[in-house]
Amino acid sequence: QDFEQIRSHQDFYIDKTSFIKEWWENRDAVTLITRPRRFGKTLTMDMIEKFFSVRYANQGELFEGLSIWKEEYYQKLQGTYPVIFLSFAGMKGSAYPVVCYGICELLIQLFRANAFLLDEYDTPMQDAYVNSYWEEIISFIQRFFHAAFKTNPYLERAILTGVTRISKESIFSDLNNLEVVTTTSKKYADKFGFTEQEVFAALKEYGLFHQRQEVKCWYDGFTFGDYTDIYNPWSIINYLDKRELGSYWVNTSSNHLAGKLIQEGSIDVKQEFELLLSDQTITTELEEQIAFYQLPYHKVGIWSLLLASGYLKVVKAEFQSDHSKWMYTLSLTNKEVKGMFLRMIGEWFTMAESQYNNFIKALLLKDVKAMNKYMNEVALVSFSYFDTGKKLSEKLEPERFYHGFVLGLLVELTDRYRLTSNRESGFGRYDVMLEPRNHADNAIIIEFKVYDPEEEEQYLQETVQSALAQIREKQYASVLIVKGIPEEHIWRYGFAFEGKKVLIETDREVL
Repeated sequence: QDFEQIRSHQDFYIDKTSFIKEWWENRDAVTLITRPRRFGKTLTMDMIEKFFSVRYANQGELFEGLSIWKEEYYQKLQGTYPVIFLSFAGMKGSAYPVVCYGICELLIQLFRANAFLLDEYDTPMQDAYVNSYWEEIISFIQRFFHAAFKTNPYLERAILTGVTRISKESIFSDLNNLEVVTTTSKKYADKFGFTEQEVFAALKEYGLFHQRQEVKCWYDGFTFGDYTDIYNPWSIINYLDKRELGSYWVNTSSNHLAGKLIQEGSIDVKQEFELLLSDQTITTELEEQIAFYQLPYHKVGIWSLLLASGYLKVVKAEFQSDHSKWMYTLSLTNKEVKGMFLRMIGEWFTMAESQYNNFIKALLLKDVKAMNKYMNEVALVSFSYFDTGKKLSEKLEPERFYHGFVLGLLVELTDRYRLTSNRESGFGRYDVMLEPRNHADNAIIIEFKVYDPEEEEQYLQETVQSALAQIREKQYASVLIVKGIPEEHIWRYGFAFEGKKVLIETDREVL
């Protein structure tokens, strides 16, 4: 990530200095560029500092032989500006005060020693979403950006980089001078990540050109603007060094947010993700302005965030004139990403595989005693991989976690049942419905409730009865009855949760 070190030591370097000329001549006051992690954002920012900073006024030799040094104007521009170079990359924590303290410490260091570093502006926001201090961090960052980029009379130009564009939360609401460059923008499309031409040239230089197709399969697949063959730089430089194909980029940091979105997603999200894992595609709209607090309710937002983060790629984009909108066909980015997701899902359920199979059998046999036994065993060994609701944003309902977890268990039944979730029926919206595809199976309705000690005295017993009563009172079975399914073939289950404890009961009236 240190441009000076790379150049001074004559390390292998793919020339991206043409970005300086392109960015400077666009004359945008404040530029936000979003790219997946490990795509050279920090190195590019370090390069910008070394080029413009007065601290490097006498070190033009760092750029000799590179594309930017071919023009006399830019040779004279080098080293003529004071530069503030600030990084939020390490601003992570489980609570708002921890992150706030870290940012204050960073600013103190900036004033004391000019220890300039810069990377992804949205790192604190992603951590805030996972650890439930969203409102606090948004308020802080909004004021911070307003002072730095809007009311700052000393600002000539500014660049922010990050993984996602977070504007619906009003972080940038006051910045009318902001130029946003996302992964679908044509600007700077080849300046982050390696093009196929650059990768093949590197492979040839290292005597690995014969491996180009395998390298393409593993690390190609990123699309920025009109460039459809962008390679992941981190994996490429590791492959050139180790000369072994393997998972490099996906292991550079936590994939917790990606896993969280799939774990807590609706049945539609889980079923579409299953298609992706089987090398098929999905078609969706995209929303480049990510709203984190909407993610659990917004399937388009989930796919958009996974695309922005580099886990998905655009296979095809079509404009539907009838609806005046773009639709995008997406797939998993490459073999490296697919392997990461397969390992992640395997870890979730490896320890609970036998309990999982027994739970499905008990559900179909209406064996409530066995369902309780197996579900509690699953919860005990598996919920450590999940967020059971205590850390979710205050805007989210804890039921959504359990809802998503059980939906994941039921996906295996899609060959026998049509699974639907959160659909209207009767006088409300049921949680989960399993409609049989043939007359030999019974229909199943499931309602989830989380124990509330302020409203329920009898612990989980009262909670589960409340879930069953809601199925009856709201007449959720009406949509099944209209389709000709007899009342005696409609089974109702109530699921009550409290942390890792589960109580399941069925409607005794239809036994």
